[in-house]
Amino acid sequence: MVDGFIAGSALLIARAIDERVLENCIFAHTSGEKGHEKMLAYLGVRPLLNLGMRLGEGTGAALAIPLIQSAVNFLVEMASFESAGITKKM
Repeated sequence: MVDGFIAGSALLIARAIDERVLENCIFAHTSGEKGHEKMLAYLGVRPLLNLGMRLGEGTGAALAIPLIQSAVNFLVEMASFESAGITKKM
């Protein structure tokens, strides 16, 4: 979970070492810190949230985690038409 400007700065270094690091990243939010949007654009990524926070203690990640958990639960637990016994489209 990449959260904000400081974590993004560290990620730029990690990416310089190995570009594959981005394959393992989820971007939590766009920070209100100057330059963070440019950093995200440079990396070619879009974060889950854009709340303008710049608190620096991981609040973007704290807010994004339940969103990710909900998305996973929907994918894993949602019934298909077949499993729900729906045979005709209306």
